[in-house]
Amino acid sequence: MENKGRTRRQGEDMERVIEVVHVSAHLVNVVNFSVRYSEEFPSLNVARYRGEDPRLIILTTVPGITGILLVLILFLMFTASSYCIRVSNYEIFWYTHNLFIVFYIILIVHVVGGALKYQTNFEAHPPGCLRANQTNPDKTEEESGQAEGDVWSCREEARFQPNSPETWLWVSGPLCLYCAERLYRYIRSNSPVTIVAVVRHPCDVIELRMLKKDFNAHPGQYIVLNCPSVSSFENHPFTLTACPTEKKETLGIHLRVVGDWTERFTELLLPDPGAESEILPMVQQRRYPKLYVDGPFGSSSQEVFNYEVSLCVAGGIGVTPFACVLHALLDGWRHFRLRRLYFVWVCRELQSFYWFAELLCALHHKLWQENRPDYLNLQLFVSQTDGLQNISEERYRPLSSRLMIGRPRWKLLFEEIGRTNKHKRVGVFCCGPKGISRTLHRLCNSDRYSGTTFEFNKESFS
Repeated sequence: MENKGRTRRQGEDMERVIEVVHVSAHLVNVVNFSVRYSEEFPSLNVARYRGEDPRLIILTTVPGITGILLVLILFLMFTASSYCIRVSNYEIFWYTHNLFIVFYIILIVHVVGGALKYQTNFEAHPPGCLRANQTNPDKTEEESGQAEGDVWSCREEARFQPNSPETWLWVSGPLCLYCAERLYRYIRSNSPVTIVAVVRHPCDVIELRMLKKDFNAHPGQYIVLNCPSVSSFENHPFTLTACPTEKKETLGIHLRVVGDWTERFTELLLPDPGAESEILPMVQQRRYPKLYVDGPFGSSSQEVFNYEVSLCVAGGIGVTPFACVLHALLDGWRHFRLRRLYFVWVCRELQSFYWFAELLCALHHKLWQENRPDYLNLQLFVSQTDGLQNISEERYRPLSSRLMIGRPRWKLLFEEIGRTNKHKRVGVFCCGPKGISRTLHRLCNSDRYSGTTFEFNKESFS
């Protein structure tokens, strides 16, 4: 995922450079249209007369007007997709991002103006020939009276015709595929899900349990939520923290209340700010807002089970992709290669660990009962020390011995994993701050771990 993300960013940068060169070349062309107006072939010109103001050419022709609109839309899309705008105001990013539909429509119209032309009568007027009733000044009268097929004689004036627009040939195919995919996704998600449980966790995190008919998902996948009561057009991705199984039909997510959309959504789910949770029987289900689920969609976290040894690193709410992995282990999934899991969770506040404290403790007890205590190597790190005594609760006692203050010493961790798993491929999965992902990526690329190969995978929705 990290390599794919880097490739995508490089591709976007290259697109920006190409677009700048493209627009600059057109501006040079507009100036040439005015300066090099052809008196000999008036129909070939884009300008109406020699010396016409290039700005007037741009503002009074179809290619010029549509070109301005295309550049404006691209500028809005590029600037609104920057990280700072996505984080501070997601709505701006979302609505400008969907301008791509308008962009493609204008792109098809852009070439209709007929700025590019070609000659249609080469046989009657070959390039370089003299026009009708003219002679070559360099030739004698005898030479000028040669046969009609002479290269210097023209039987008629040159005629020009605009090129047939072909942009639609290249755009229509991808647009049809996109529309077909959107239609399929609409049909797949047109039935609202049933919300069966809403739980408020510490640090502004809400757990949502839902029920959807014929919904199948694998650990590590994510879904896209749409709540018309909040916004009819906005769709937000959330990683599944619980997948439906034979024993449990519900699917679950954990979302952090950050931003306008999550705040409004939380107010609809829990109107009472003091309510910690609301779990109602199906017969007493109150009227929650309509919620539509699209998905599931694949992500790099699905590959955790395809390694014999995996290292999962989470930062804060970035634990959600791996919570579903832990649920799968707790539910007794057996159809995977994973033989050992290193799980590192870094949080600023101690209360964040309570999001999945019961899950971690339940998995700990299960592995001890099965005589597999080394299957899961759990390490919890907290950077703020306020209230550390609270984790000494009896039901969370297995976590207290694995809680450390500060930040992980990544190099030592990699060296330990390398010594313990010589000549093996270790999958490294990260969902968290950029600082952690950069460090892990750099360590994975270094070659000093007793022949152990570390393969880096990163998940991010930002």
